[in-house]
Amino acid sequence: MKPFHTTAIVSIAVSIGVLMSTTTAGAERDLRITVYNQDLGVVSDHREISVGAGQSEVEIADVPARIDPTSVHLKPKGGEMQVLEQNFQYDLAGPDRILERFLDQSVDLILEGGDVKNGTLLSFVGGSVVLRQADGGVELVQRDAIIDIQLPELPDGLRTRPTLVWMVQAKKGGTEPVELSYMTGGMNWHAEYVAVANEQDTEIELSAWISLENQSGATFPNAQLQLIAGDVNRVQDNVRAPRGRMVAMSARAESDGFEEESFFEYHLYTLDRRTTLADRETKQLSLFPTTEAPVEKLFEYNGQRDATKVNVILETENRENRGLGMPLPGGKVRIYKKDRRGQLQFIGEDRIDHTPKNEKIRLRTGKAFDVVGERIEKSQKRISERVFEREFEIKIRNRKEEAISVLVAENLWGDWEITSSTHKHDKKDARTAEFLLPVAADAETVLTFTVRTKN
Repeated sequence: MKPFHTTAIVSIAVSIGVLMSTTTAGAERDLRITVYNQDLGVVSDHREISVGAGQSEVEIADVPARIDPTSVHLKPKGGEMQVLEQNFQYDLAGPDRILERFLDQSVDLILEGGDVKNGTLLSFVGGSVVLRQADGGVELVQRDAIIDIQLPELPDGLRTRPTLVWMVQAKKGGTEPVELSYMTGGMNWHAEYVAVANEQDTEIELSAWISLENQSGATFPNAQLQLIAGDVNRVQDNVRAPRGRMVAMSARAESDGFEEESFFEYHLYTLDRRTTLADRETKQLSLFPTTEAPVEKLFEYNGQRDATKVNVILETENRENRGLGMPLPGGKVRIYKKDRRGQLQFIGEDRIDHTPKNEKIRLRTGKAFDVVGERIEKSQKRISERVFEREFEIKIRNRKEEAISVLVAENLWGDWEITSSTHKHDKKDARTAEFLLPVAADAETVLTFTVRTKN
């Protein structure tokens, strides 16, 4: 559908702003928000509202467009009010929605040059507006020619933004303290980590940021912020609340950190100050102060996944005695290192899952340039109808100026047993055997092993 001229849309919007009236709540608010990394926010809004004696209607319009209306709960705190009925009204007053309400009614169209077309609105589908004149004739007016539309009033039931409406019963009029709680979509967060390796690749300097996105359709000023890390089960319904429009987001950096605590089977991070979550904004917050942790550089080869390339891994443990020890929410880790001139260079990135304390952290940075693998199957023999024997040879060539160790992983299936090998192996699990191969500088190490498999 071709849109009306911009001036016409603006004119309608201005009229809406003048005609719309909403019962407003008291200015004093205490906002508490918990954000999950599953497109979910839970809001607790403590405020005062104005009520009349007996039955009256209360409206609150500063709620998110992505609110889940089935989750809304208004709890009176003063004991002087009872909630009788609750409604969520989101029939928003867009230009086309307003014109739908004026079908078969008289409207004035202001055209370029100042001409005015008056008539009964029959249709506005496609590129034309159809009017019926007083003498019964029908006129088609091209949308591009319309610069303004004058309407007598805003139709009943239309609103400029989503609004919660309650019918309440109060013993007397005045202000009543309430707690408004609800769930809303459009809120999400994830962790971003920056690791800087030292010259010897034996230590990293680690910092962490929380990236918090608010696309809910509402701004939350001066709110107490908490984050939940973990996989919370949610029921997927077919009915969804109206979605807000996505636009470009701004970035804002803050400096204070979070206090972490165990909560049910998840982890809760509480910001130690209040902050404002503006609509259509990405906010960055420091998760914890920069810390240093020892790491070990590992080389890993799996010839079944990549015939020649060897992975480079930095490994540490999330322990207090290693400079860490806080349960780490899942997120992307970007890894840097300074060159001989002191310039910081990007050397790779990886993603970690939610990591409890005392667990290993393995950061896969990329493929080694100077270390090459080669894997061949030398022989295959059938021992019986269900038993097979295969011999493999794996070569690791190290063209670096220092000796290294390479962890070779082999994926095996069925009931398997390594019957002979040039190097010791560990059975990591039911489907994986691992060999640790020392490789001298500018040298080659050859691993040969035989595996017997029963299917």
